Amino acid sequence: MSGKRNNNVGTDIKLTASDHFQLGAYRADPSGAPKGAIVVIQEIFGVNHHIRSVCDRLAAHGYVAVAPSIFDRTEPNFQSGYSPDEIAVARKFIANADWPAMLRDTQAAIDAVKDTGPVGIIGFCLGGSIAYAAATKLTGLSAAIGYYGSAVVRFADDKPKVPTQLHFGEKDASIPLSDVETIRAKRPEVEVFVYPGAQHGFHCDERASYDKASAEVAWPRSMAFFARHLKR
Repeated sequence: MSGKRNNNVGTDIKLTASDHFQLGAYRADPSGAPKGAIVVIQEIFGVNHHIRSVCDRLAAHGYVAVAPSIFDRTEPNFQSGYSPDEIAVARKFIANADWPAMLRDTQAAIDAVKDTGPVGIIGFCLGGSIAYAAATKLTGLSAAIGYYGSAVVRFADDKPKVPTQLHFGEKDASIPLSDVETIRAKRPEVEVFVYPGAQHGFHCDERASYDKASAEVAWPRSMAFFARHLKR
């Protein structure tokens, strides 16, 4: 599926990982000179319309944005909506997730845009966990933001190498607040925000769990964070 048919402004591209695997990606470029670049890591629903729209929003903020298709090793070009049946299918990708492979593919995306200026990373759901892992393990980043990554607590003993900001919903059924407190205790240098009443997926305006009030606080907060840390 091309980004054009999805009413998105970017283009579909190919990336090559360090093990020579080729994966797809969606890239959106700003109309003027870029301030830098931001890698966008998908939820379990693939590089779908919503993730492409996030890239488009970042391009409107002046950043080159690229979203690697990190499920291409399992099912190329996978994209999904949010119905109960689609969610059940998408969950298969995380039943036995290959974290090293997903991080290789994330590194490929960072490397593809590092010539445009400082590079940040932002991820949602599964991507939120990958964004945190990338901040601790990968090279070429200047800042990282994760939204409701349930595996972050598992990685919290690892210290991010770059400024990192995390966003969680108070009513997230898959991330107990005790996990958030564990992250805060282990990583006092990380900015952690909890949104009252918000559920998992509160940022995505295509999901039933969308929380407009929380999203309208979290997104400007994220943009301000990138503005502070993605400086030439």
